[in-house]
Amino acid sequence: MYAIVTIAGQQFKVEKDRKIFVNQLDAEEGSSIEFEDVLLTEGEDGVKVGAPVVEGAKVTAKVLSHLKADKVIVFKKKRRKGYRVKNGHRQRLSQIQIEDIQVG
Repeated sequence: MYAIVTIAGQQFKVEKDRKIFVNQLDAEEGSSIEFEDVLLTEGEDGVKVGAPVVEGAKVTAKVLSHLKADKVIVFKKKRRKGYRVKNGHRQRLSQIQIEDIQVG
């Protein structure tokens, strides 16, 4: 069984006991959160597509940790002008584990 759910503005395909990285969530490590923006579910009873969300469906997840992603280097240059700028960025992420998918 899997579901497609909106988490922090992005869509993810989730399955039970799967770990995924999402944009940082406002939740403590070890706490449980529920996502009710389930767009599609697939199970023994077939595929259910929401319009825009599946009624009564929700996904429960546990926050494992908060961390930063690898650094991405942003380098800008204009040739023959002496213009060079180097910046870096590290995205803040949360690692979550999907505990349950309810199709209610």
